[in-house]
Amino acid sequence: MSLLSVKGLCVKYGASQALFGVDLEVAEGEVVALMGRNGMGKTTTIKAICRMIAASDGEIGFAGQDLRRLPSFRAARLGIGLVPEGRRCFAPLTVRENLIASAQAGDWDLARVAQLFPRLDERADQVAASLSGGEQQMLAIGRALMTNPRLLILDEATEGLAPVVRQEIWTAIARLKAETGLAILVVDKSLRELSGVADRAVVVERGRTVWTGAMGALDADLTDRYLGV
Repeated sequence: MSLLSVKGLCVKYGASQALFGVDLEVAEGEVVALMGRNGMGKTTTIKAICRMIAASDGEIGFAGQDLRRLPSFRAARLGIGLVPEGRRCFAPLTVRENLIASAQAGDWDLARVAQLFPRLDERADQVAASLSGGEQQMLAIGRALMTNPRLLILDEATEGLAPVVRQEIWTAIARLKAETGLAILVVDKSLRELSGVADRAVVVERGRTVWTGAMGALDADLTDRYLGV
């Protein structure tokens, strides 16, 4: 049974329609890659799932609940942890304050986040604004994990980072897959790294789901057709 189920999702920005029918599912413990060229609807899909924008049509179900009936804070409390595009840490707060700001009781606490990202423990008393871009991304992931989610959503988590930091992030994602039962929905452009962690891929094109399948079945023809420049 799917933890997250999205069917026929449509979204409008005023008179302009952005999504015309997105379908995707994420099962418990599964890692799913949401893929597509820039501007094809990936972030809009994420925002609709998290109730940051309203859906004009379609279904969004999570853990047996109809998300379309819920405000964003209640969707989060059900167990959806978002790492938004652009990190969006609380700049004036310290690393520790960022991590505990929205913490919920569960297995993920300060000590466990420090095991995943030791650098955050070293910088616990620094304000987020003083961190490098990579450290801020680690903080954004740690903050989402501190909500003890059932589903972690990563929207362009490695965008604009130095190669060595990108690799740290991918290593952390691989650890989450191997060591936890956490379901993960990840948006990223790096096919090579996604191939190492994702079980399945969902490809969107012009606001519609155009392909779904095992990550290993995403061949060169499909990649050129839907993901190439």
